[in-house]
Amino acid sequence: MLLIEVPGNPVPQGAVAGMIDTPDGARLRYARFPATGSPLKGTVTLLQGRAEFIEKYFEVIGELQARGFHVVTFDWRGQGGSSRHGGNALRGHVRDFAEFRRDLDTILKQIVLAECPGPHFALAHSTGGAVLLSDTARLRTRFSRAVLSSPLIGLLDTGWREMLAFQAARWLCRLGLGRMFIPGGNALLTPDYADNRQTSDQTRFLRMNAVVNRRPELGVGSPTNAWLAAAGDTLLSFREIDFGPSVHLPMLMIASGADRIVSTRASEELATRMVAAGFVVVPGARHEILMEADVYRDQFWAAFDAFIPGSD
Repeated sequence: MLLIEVPGNPVPQGAVAGMIDTPDGARLRYARFPATGSPLKGTVTLLQGRAEFIEKYFEVIGELQARGFHVVTFDWRGQGGSSRHGGNALRGHVRDFAEFRRDLDTILKQIVLAECPGPHFALAHSTGGAVLLSDTARLRTRFSRAVLSSPLIGLLDTGWREMLAFQAARWLCRLGLGRMFIPGGNALLTPDYADNRQTSDQTRFLRMNAVVNRRPELGVGSPTNAWLAAAGDTLLSFREIDFGPSVHLPMLMIASGADRIVSTRASEELATRMVAAGFVVVPGARHEILMEADVYRDQFWAAFDAFIPGSD
């Protein structure tokens, strides 16, 4: 079985899962789910964050289905049930974010646009948001609207510390250490709740650990130096003066007020430069809003429902 369930995290209704190959040879695990509510509102393509996997979003998928959306999601290369780069499979590795854009293009062409009804929307979390933003010139003709959850637009420490991290990663890649963990990184798959920066909801946190404990091959550890260097190239492109005005895909950024992973300020700054973007902060929420306590998730869904599907 391509999808796995644990107590409290059942596979959503009507799931169809499979594997699909990208043009450059990566093998992606994907799943699609039919709408269970009515009226039918279209299809949401769910773009995960770094080190995530389909099972982590079962609850979210069910909520989207009940709202009348078909849902498609997939594991980026290098994580979840998709193929890993050679070497240590526990290292979150990619050479260039263009590889992620290739993953998304493959899923859209062969699954989303070929098999699912429109209109089409995107829900992108963290790194998924960075990938979507980096490809909006093409995606504006494929998605009607997009919601970005705690998007990776800047690291928590923007400014000189962020630049130093990107530069150090590039130098380590030049020294042949691109596949090594970033300094201080490790292969830990299931951190303790007390040490986590993702969510304040212990039940949802432990549920995700239970999935990885049941199927460790879905997990991945810290990113590699190459991943960080690639992320730096993408994030710095968002700072270019003409980037914001060039984005015409209508989107809503929903940031976490207590985010300790990505920069909420960087998201707000970019939103102010974009011609078709809204910006909302959920006060007190940690990075993974959709895995947070209900008091935060309810605010997210209220903003989502006000924006998606929207109207002409």
